[in-house]
Amino acid sequence: MQVTTTDSFAPVLAALAHARTASSDFDLNPDVTLPPERKLRPAGVLVALQETAGGLHVILTKRSSALKHHPGQIAFPGGKQDAGDADLTATALREAHEEIALHPDNVEVLGLLPPHETVTGFIVTPVLAKVHHPFQAIPEPGEVEEVFEVPLAHVANPSFYQVQSRRWRGQERRYYSVPYGPYYIWGATARMLRTLADGMARA
Repeated sequence: MQVTTTDSFAPVLAALAHARTASSDFDLNPDVTLPPERKLRPAGVLVALQETAGGLHVILTKRSSALKHHPGQIAFPGGKQDAGDADLTATALREAHEEIALHPDNVEVLGLLPPHETVTGFIVTPVLAKVHHPFQAIPEPGEVEEVFEVPLAHVANPSFYQVQSRRWRGQERRYYSVPYGPYYIWGATARMLRTLADGMARA
């Protein structure tokens, strides 16, 4: 696959070669024992990077507060794999089109980051991609409350990450967070961004 990028994407492409270890919501909780027979549902998310005068930015969403699962949380565009999806890249592109009106023709896939296992039973593949042209983001009604951007320089800096904890199903669970302005980015989204940050740091 030939990737057409500017020099600003070079550290991102290098990170793809260095980010090889799968992650999970249990990384910071070594006392948790996961059953080996557990069944994980495949999902794909789009880690979309858009170049502006201020550098590269990551496109994120704030989930609707009306949703039953994870209301109001910060997430990548994406979701579970449907039967009609050719692969998880197709899943991520389809979901991004549905959730924020980012057309697949405006996206160039750069590669895949290692998969991430969530506490909700998904195995999520982050699809790293470049957005070629500015577009008007349109949040999907009922699912997406807001679409916003975070500078890649912010989430690529390991020193901006915090390890925090909260009670979940009666147990204390530790997780990464990387707050940005009014946005509290945490959990699986922060962990996948941390994988990208670590890969860039090692490049």
